[in-house]
Amino acid sequence: MNRRALLIALVVGALGLVLLVLYQRRFELEASGGDKIKLLIAVKRLERGKPITDDMISVREVPLAYVDDRAIRESDKNKILGLRLGTTVKEQQLVLWTDLTTGSDDRKDLSALVLPGYRAVAIRAARDESSVSLIRPGDYVDVIGVLGAAGSDVKTSVVLLQRVLVLALGGETSPDAIDQHAGARSFDNLLTLSLTLTEAQILALASERGRLSVAVRHPDDQQKAGVTDINFDAILDAKKRGEIRGIRPSGPVNITGGGQ
Repeated sequence: MNRRALLIALVVGALGLVLLVLYQRRFELEASGGDKIKLLIAVKRLERGKPITDDMISVREVPLAYVDDRAIRESDKNKILGLRLGTTVKEQQLVLWTDLTTGSDDRKDLSALVLPGYRAVAIRAARDESSVSLIRPGDYVDVIGVLGAAGSDVKTSVVLLQRVLVLALGGETSPDAIDQHAGARSFDNLLTLSLTLTEAQILALASERGRLSVAVRHPDDQQKAGVTDINFDAILDAKKRGEIRGIRPSGPVNITGGGQ
């Protein structure tokens, strides 16, 4: 009986130890950013306009949490060999899909810039939104819709999508090509974004009910903030405006003058 109890205790103890080790490994993996993804990097300086060869690139493992959507994975290596660079890539830097865009003569096909599982979707921002001309392929934007129900004059501002990649502005996929034609060409506020099919459905519906606007994000900002839909009543009423999540606090400025 004692032997049996001892055997059971040993088995339970061993099982507990195994579970503890598995939990510790999982915790360490999550704390370090998750599974590592193999991405392509430049082993030497890659000059703009030069075709990419096998000896120019290598592989670096990066935790999933820190992987940029624009980074090229090792599995896509054969897709980029022989393609020309639109920008110079420094040694040991990641090679990005947006680095492959070039000028008018060797312009990269849009389909080659679309990541697996995503789609290139064109949207037209409000015509009076002049800041669109300052956006470049490779930037990240949030998409905001000013929408209203059918037959209603009531409008609501809705954050439809956050942190989506811009693939093209107008008909250009190259930042350099856009800069060369600045002032000489109208891009008509047309942006091409990298979206999932569900995100594309959202924008297709939203465009039927109002106008779309975009807000540029910092490239390293990966947070997707909780937001609240806002209508005119909320911004015209001071109390409601103060209750809107994410709005900066405001109020009267107290000025203290010299005393008598």
